[in-house]
Amino acid sequence: MRSFKSAETTTEILPVIRDRWSPRAFSAKLVTTDLLLKLLEAAQWAASSFNEQPWRFLIATKQNPEEFARALACLVPANQEWARHAPVLVLTVVKDAFTKNGKPNRCAEHDLGLALGNLSVQATAEGIVVHQMGGIEPERIRETYGVPDGYHPMTAVAIGYEGDASSLPDGWTKESELAKRTRRPLRETAFSNSWNTPFFES
Repeated sequence: MRSFKSAETTTEILPVIRDRWSPRAFSAKLVTTDLLLKLLEAAQWAASSFNEQPWRFLIATKQNPEEFARALACLVPANQEWARHAPVLVLTVVKDAFTKNGKPNRCAEHDLGLALGNLSVQATAEGIVVHQMGGIEPERIRETYGVPDGYHPMTAVAIGYEGDASSLPDGWTKESELAKRTRRPLRETAFSNSWNTPFFES
């Protein structure tokens, strides 16, 4: 069923992509371990350069309040304000070099994005929502979790069931939650022959 935040697309796409969005309002309903396993399994099967799978996930749930508080403290204050209501927090880390030869993996962050894309689509199919964020404290994550050299903290992800936007404080956060979803036209993204020459005219 389409939600009020379903994308208004110019052509038909898969419903799980059309309906995926990133709310900041979460309900108190917990995410089961079995459901979380499904999301992580979906991420695990993402494509990656040389099948390196450079992503690592540090996971905290509300079922373990002390561990959840440690993860929450690794977010910047603005994200802590709303992410504290999510039942699951995931801190993401990428491995900098290929295992097979030790050379830098310039695709590592790209591949993490693919894994999280899989996770987000699976979440939408399961009726839960995901909000990814760049606002983290990388060094605090490194110190808190003992992240070794050769790896670097990258992002955080809040996972749970969609809550009521009215629960958010007034300001840009609530406005963003209620605003219509938009994307720039494809003609400004997809080019042919030369830079800024649209592949699609409309």
